[in-house]
Amino acid sequence: MKHQDSALAWRTSSFSDGMQCVEVALSGDHIAVRDSKDPSGPLLRFTRGEMLAFLQGAKAGEFDDLA
Repeated sequence: MKHQDSALAWRTSSFSDGMQCVEVALSGDHIAVRDSKDPSGPLLRFTRGEMLAFLQGAKAGEFDDLA
């Protein structure tokens, strides 16, 4: 899906080194995620439940092997 909504309030992690990160924004009932290097490119939308499951897994270290 191409990003068409410029009204979203995008934010990045404070651990990001600028433009080398993903950005997230609230988009209605969903969380939108995009690549900060391509802000007009495609984005993903996740339900709050899906995002919560991902964040809980990240906090638990389930993705540490990817970094």
